[in-house]
Amino acid sequence: MYRAVVIGGSAGSFQEVIKILGALSPTFPLPVFLCLHRLKNVRSGFVETMALKSGIPVIEPYSKDSFEGGKAYLAPANYHMYIGQDHCIHLSVEEPHQHSRPSIDLTFFSAIETFGKEFIAILLSGANRDGAAGIRKAAEKGALTIVQDPATAEVPVMVQAALQTTKVSHVMTVPQIIDFLLSLQEPKISAV
Repeated sequence: MYRAVVIGGSAGSFQEVIKILGALSPTFPLPVFLCLHRLKNVRSGFVETMALKSGIPVIEPYSKDSFEGGKAYLAPANYHMYIGQDHCIHLSVEEPHQHSRPSIDLTFFSAIETFGKEFIAILLSGANRDGAAGIRKAAEKGALTIVQDPATAEVPVMVQAALQTTKVSHVMTVPQIIDFLLSLQEPKISAV
C-alpha cells in the first residue's frame, strides 16, 4: 500500500514532470510531492505552466499547509520542503544541501520519516548528486524506488549517481513511470 508519490529532478526534468502530471486523472488517489531544482529568483510561471498541463491541481504550498490525495505540491523556489508527520508541509530556508535549495534528499528523508516504506520515490534527470542519498535511504527503508533510465535522461548525472549508490526497485523510462502511476488507481491503494 502506498500513501504518497515523491518526485525529484533537476536539469532536464521539467518536461518529464509535465508529461507525468499531464497523464494523471483527477481521481488519482495519492498526494504527489515535487522537489525540482530551479532558479531561485524565478517566482512566477513555473507552477502556472505545470498547472495548465496537469491532470491534478498543482500547488506551491506555504509552510504548515496540509496535504491531501489527488494534488501535486511543488517545493517553492529557494525553500527546502519537508513532508511532516502532522500531515502538513513545512518549508525551510536552512543552508543548501548538495548545493541545492530545495533539496531532493531532504524531501525524500522527510517522506521516509512520515510514510516509512509506504511511498514511491522517483528520481528524474539532473546535473548533480542531490537525490542519490534520499533514494538510497528510501530503498533501505523498503519504499518503492524508481530511477529514470539514464539513457533517456537529458542530463544523466543525478540518476547515474543514484544507481551507483543503491539497487533501486525499477529503472524506467518516463512512459513506463506514467504507466506504473496510472496503475495505482486500483482499489488496493489507499490515499492518506
